[in-house]
Amino acid sequence: MKTKEFFFNLPEELIAQHPADRRGESRLLVLNKQTGAYFDSHILQITDYLPPDGLLVLNNSKVRKARVYGQSETGGRVEFLFLHELSDHTWVAMVTKQKKQRVGKRYRFSNATNRFWEATIVGTSEAGKIVAFDEVIDESFFASCGHVPLPPYIKRPDTFQDESRYQTVYAQAAGSVAAPTAGLHFTTTLLEKIEKRGIEICAVTLHVGPGTFLPVRTEKIEEHPMHLEHYDIAEETALAINRAKREGRPVIAVGTTSVRTLESAFDEELQGVLAGSGSTRLFIVPPYRFKVVDQLLTNFHTPESTLLVLVSAFAGKEHIFNAYQHAIRERYRFFSYGDAMLIL
Repeated sequence: MKTKEFFFNLPEELIAQHPADRRGESRLLVLNKQTGAYFDSHILQITDYLPPDGLLVLNNSKVRKARVYGQSETGGRVEFLFLHELSDHTWVAMVTKQKKQRVGKRYRFSNATNRFWEATIVGTSEAGKIVAFDEVIDESFFASCGHVPLPPYIKRPDTFQDESRYQTVYAQAAGSVAAPTAGLHFTTTLLEKIEKRGIEICAVTLHVGPGTFLPVRTEKIEEHPMHLEHYDIAEETALAINRAKREGRPVIAVGTTSVRTLESAFDEELQGVLAGSGSTRLFIVPPYRFKVVDQLLTNFHTPESTLLVLVSAFAGKEHIFNAYQHAIRERYRFFSYGDAMLIL
């Protein structure tokens, strides 16, 4: 398929620059993937549409304050986006002006109390530079020095509000550099309401990487090199998902990251989801036969993105684009801090 087939014009003012005033106030567009019919609603009414025997699967990855500014030995300010830690306690990071950030170059990172850390670029990898600190760092370093890694289409610095709002209420395992944004709509009260309706809830973990924002730059969709992301599925979660599938109960994924985790962990021979840790480069493009996910809660995605291709594979490109044009006409808010779509 041609990448340009997934382009659409979006007025810039519909790109949400801030979250809704209160969590749980977003609009909801409900789409029937069989018929293409859609209607407007509100996230607080989602329990009216979820099947009472369904299993809701969340991604509980926590966003790390992974954007950190360092000072180079020559005095320049350099932005680092720390992606993940390697087994020898070095870190893979994306850096600004990367050609100037050579192996052997040293940097200093400091916080508001003038505590500082020093590090050296010691190598390169597929994803970026390899950075070695003079001491082993942990989450306290990011909490002290880091900034919330807002996506590039949010044209403002991060604020104190983003520390809580660019995070799901059920986030647990730190490791993402982007939020699993479909989950941002849930409040603890709404989750309790869903459970009271009898809907089972479980969680997987997929640490979201920066590749989630990258547009497809190849002429053909299938030639796009998919980014690598790591996931983990607990034994009890795999059992719950496989039990639901055996019983014919619908599995509802919250977000494209949950979709990619579940579909990546599916074992054809066992006809079920495998528990454990893994990594995936799965690129879901039409036509794709979904083995695990039956329904999907997601946000509105960027033109020519892998996420737009995924939801087009799930609901049909024509249905998705018709729904998106309706959302644009009705002034829905798009992308990470925007409104939601429920695909049934």
